[in-house]
Amino acid sequence: MTALNLDTLEAIDVHAHVEVDAHGHESLPDAYIEASSKYFGAEHRAPTIAETVAYYRERRMAVVVFTVDTEAATGHSAISNEEIADAAAEHPDVLIPFASVDPAKGHAGARTLRELVERRGVRGIKFHPSLQGFAPNDRSAYPLLEVAQELGVPALFHTGQTGIGAGMPGGGGIRLSLSNPMLLDDVAVDFPELTIIMAHPSFPWQDEALAVATHKPKVYIDLSGWSPKYFPPQLIRYANTLLQDKVLFGSDYPLITPDRWLADFAKLEIKDHVRPKILKQNAIRALGL
Repeated sequence: MTALNLDTLEAIDVHAHVEVDAHGHESLPDAYIEASSKYFGAEHRAPTIAETVAYYRERRMAVVVFTVDTEAATGHSAISNEEIADAAAEHPDVLIPFASVDPAKGHAGARTLRELVERRGVRGIKFHPSLQGFAPNDRSAYPLLEVAQELGVPALFHTGQTGIGAGMPGGGGIRLSLSNPMLLDDVAVDFPELTIIMAHPSFPWQDEALAVATHKPKVYIDLSGWSPKYFPPQLIRYANTLLQDKVLFGSDYPLITPDRWLADFAKLEIKDHVRPKILKQNAIRALGL
């Protein structure tokens, strides 16, 4: 299979989850999955990697795929990064693999990330601070971020509220404050050459996310997890102006499909010259493609 053909791609989705592995093992404990499905009012969907490949190939899109390693916080074993990397090697025209390594794994985790990037072709790393139980600036993830900066791969951080744990007693132990995008301002200072992608419209901290992305040259925002029709007006305004080169298409597949996202995005008042930047061009730069 040939590698990515950037000229023929319609779009690059920078945010999609691998929810289940080849053995049927899911990425999160059942209680969190049930709470998230109820919160979003959506049936839980867990397409296989093969199904994800077919979906995106049919639409002439590439997609960043990852799981979330929450083993330290939840005791739930993670989906294999190696399995995702192997699938991407088999389908390089579609899949762009990111790793997930729990920051609690310290320097051992950093060694794992190095091996995944250098030997398995992984192109970035995904963090979910609220779910993994760390603050981005508390230095626990710094061994991982040092490797990412050295090897030139981006770090993607969940920001804002999460439906995971919603409605569970104590929110399932998940602390929303850990995903305040302002915490990433410190990370951007400490790792000035690291590309940072802040995932999602960062409710209730949208202005903080816009400030960090405007101030720090290597910080981007992906637009995943929300239908565009619900984007706050200041996000649309910045996407059209100051941040037109730093905003990225992301769906949050399978929770939100690209079909739904793109249909609603088409109705936004986005300038004609900005649309292709958001859908593909900005991602090519941010991901180093």
